[in-house]
Amino acid sequence: MTIRKVKAGYRLVSKKGKNLGTYKTKDGAKQREREVQYFKKAKAK
Repeated sequence: MTIRKVKAGYRLVSKKGKNLGTYKTKDGAKQREREVQYFKKAKAK
């Protein structure tokens, strides 16, 4: 996943290019990235 700077703030983008959300702050985007990673691992169990 990548955090990209856009006009509206920061956007979390998957490896395949899907938009996973736009956030006002970089910290907000990082928080969401951690949540997504957590649920990916929880789903695998």
